[in-house]
Amino acid sequence: MGISVGVDIGGTKILAGIVNDQGQILSKVRKKTPRADASAVLEVVGEVIAETIANVDGSIAGIGVGVAGPVDAASTTVLYAPNLQWADVPVAALLENVMGLPVLVENDGSAAAWGEARFGGGKGFQDVVTVTIGTGIGGGIVLGGELFRGSHGAAGEIGHMGAVADGLLCGCGRKGCWEQYASGNALVRDARAMATERLFEAQALLSLGDGTPEGVQGEHVTHAAELGDPVAIEVLERLGVWLGRGLASLSAILDPQIFVIGGGASEASEFFLPSAKASLADRIIGRQHRPIPHIRVAELGNKAGIVGAADLARLKFSSVN
Repeated sequence: MGISVGVDIGGTKILAGIVNDQGQILSKVRKKTPRADASAVLEVVGEVIAETIANVDGSIAGIGVGVAGPVDAASTTVLYAPNLQWADVPVAALLENVMGLPVLVENDGSAAAWGEARFGGGKGFQDVVTVTIGTGIGGGIVLGGELFRGSHGAAGEIGHMGAVADGLLCGCGRKGCWEQYASGNALVRDARAMATERLFEAQALLSLGDGTPEGVQGEHVTHAAELGDPVAIEVLERLGVWLGRGLASLSAILDPQIFVIGGGASEASEFFLPSAKASLADRIIGRQHRPIPHIRVAELGNKAGIVGAADLARLKFSSVN
């Protein structure tokens, strides 16, 4: 049984775990991400890895590290990671010098997508697109059973696919990106606007916050929908429509067998997946002559990143050793 280490470097936490060849996490360690010192992040990563492997009985194939940012084609250097204040950081070489084990570096969305494709919602399919709905929209692409990274390691930034010409301003500086219409931020914005217009109907939704539309948060929308609040239900259905439109565009380019939907918003999937599936079926090109891609909810949750990173490292370095 081959084992490897998976590391997920986030803006608030660094999580590492020992993962076997079945995608099972055998042990894990978590520490806070240093906020003030970019160079200190790698020191903490080294500490987390060291603690993770301290009691391992047996050889470790390698270490896989997931980072929120583009990674060079050789999976060794982080080109830039705004949340960590990194630019052109040779993560693999730096960690290999300290840990004495081979290191692979991957975009965190791609690592999570690989985890879901291998062991989660996309298991059994060769062509899988994972869509992560959180504050924004992230994702990863697996085609022909291989992770698709792009020429410069920047593939998978699907949230910034154009959805509306000259639409809402996005945090990336462009207008009309898909994540401005089908993300957690979009859900909250629309819920507040609709609650303002329909105060009487949104009583359950408003009661979960401070009683005002401005107090509505993402988790309130899901809870209110479960309570039968009509405004919350309608907002989630609208999110599904926008999600389906984007999936139709991705289908025209990538033609996947399945979309796996993850992220925090996936907890409300029962309310938005029906409209997402209908929207995808309505807008997909050539729908009379092709299968409609499946849509499933992700199964690994916040474990997908370390599972995927570890598995990528195991596959790469086991074949080398």
